[in-house]
Amino acid sequence: MTISRRSALSGGIAALASFGVEPLRAQSSQAIIGTWGGDYAELLRMMIDDPILKPQGIDVLQDVANADPRKTKLIAERQNRRGAMDVACLSDTDMYTIAQQGVFEELPADKFKNLPSILPSLRKPYSIPHIYSFRVILYNPNRVSTPPQSYADLWDPKWRGRVGLSDILYMANTESAALAGGGGVSDYEPAKKKLLEWRSLDVKVYPSNEALASALKSEEVWLTVMWMARGVMWQKAGIPLKHVVPSEGTTPTVFEAAVPKNARNKENAWRYLDTMLDPQAQIGFAERMGFAPTVTTAKLPPELEARVSLPEADRAKLLKPDYGYLMRSQPQVLDFWNKQFKV
Repeated sequence: MTISRRSALSGGIAALASFGVEPLRAQSSQAIIGTWGGDYAELLRMMIDDPILKPQGIDVLQDVANADPRKTKLIAERQNRRGAMDVACLSDTDMYTIAQQGVFEELPADKFKNLPSILPSLRKPYSIPHIYSFRVILYNPNRVSTPPQSYADLWDPKWRGRVGLSDILYMANTESAALAGGGGVSDYEPAKKKLLEWRSLDVKVYPSNEALASALKSEEVWLTVMWMARGVMWQKAGIPLKHVVPSEGTTPTVFEAAVPKNARNKENAWRYLDTMLDPQAQIGFAERMGFAPTVTTAKLPPELEARVSLPEADRAKLLKPDYGYLMRSQPQVLDFWNKQFKV
């Protein structure tokens, strides 16, 4: 059977319509996306680049690297007329840090269809929230018959030697200790006393998330503080885990995207950001990576919703990070963590 060019074009336009995206007419151009590699880059390709933007004539090129080289490049190029990236993907804390250097454009509302659907607590003027998770208490239900309800419960002497922490999450762990001690997202001072109390209760610190996962699997430790998305991945790997949203509140971790002021292809960049918020793309990331959608229009199946999203009853517990305080306090937090808590 011979397929005419007109039929092929009609089929492509129909496919785009199923995503709710208007096709670009007679456009062939690029968008360079600075991103992490691995599953994240592959899912961008599967959910956004190939099915939605490629049929519109946008050739998406991924500039894959860890966050630090990407941040360095953004700062080094900020005075250049043209930069190397059209879209930069960073964590919320890194994005805030770079935004303070005047690197990013503000989001133009007239370039987006999905902007109004962003969860209010995740909105920012310089970036879109792509996916997010939130900090919870993970515990082994085979060993913990009465789950803790708060961060403070993790200091109960009955959990001596059974609480494990990831060393690389020292800021998140310190904030959890501060909340347990009566502090908050802008006051980590109470964490010092609580961290030393944790040490006296033989809390275990592991060098990586993977090492902590192994300890949970072997039942060397039974409880930890961790991002919900990581817990979903560990559950899929067969580690027996359930979670609790702590009564003191939960802080989000957000992966964001922004457009540098010197981006070469800004129109394509805005389209890319809007497509990252597409409900179907958001659902794909939830299914594959365990991160919750950042838009109200992404309706997850009930079982998936229960695993990755913050229940409506707990949404009032979502704390707004104080990024300025995080930047200022990070050196002191790390110094205390290494020189007084871990010794």
